[in-house]
Amino acid sequence: MTDTSNATDATAAPAAQPGTVVDPYRSYTFNLLIANITAAHFTEVRGLGMRVDRIAYREAGLNSVVRQVPGQVSYSPVELLYGVTIERTLFDWIGQVQSGNVRREEVSVALLDPMSAAEVMRWNLARAWPCEWRGAPLSTSSHELAIETLVLAHEGITRLP
Repeated sequence: MTDTSNATDATAAPAAQPGTVVDPYRSYTFNLLIANITAAHFTEVRGLGMRVDRIAYREAGLNSVVRQVPGQVSYSPVELLYGVTIERTLFDWIGQVQSGNVRREEVSVALLDPMSAAEVMRWNLARAWPCEWRGAPLSTSSHELAIETLVLAHEGITRLP
């Protein structure tokens, strides 16, 4: 029988070696993929994250030691910022939730390489649905783009290399 425990996957990215500089990816090259929504111009994604609660307890007879065990997992809401256009697909999605018809979608955030040519990693949000919408701030003294915010609740996040 052959021992493959030390074998490396040929498709995996090489690990950083001591003395080798590995530049981090840039945050401005990404794609946001939501089923049935193709016309939005996303400018920012905020809030990708999760939290595992800590439960503290003391063992009988060891009052000086507080043990920690993992508890409930929760997922941060994700904010999607996008430029206002005549397209109303995102606003209609939260409108469906407002009327009691929650449509859940699989949402993916794909980080791209610096040339925006290839996907280098992806975060998948399971069963996401809009839970908040904020309109664009409007001001006669501003020259900025009108940017709306849609906040998504979801049931889990996974990261693919």
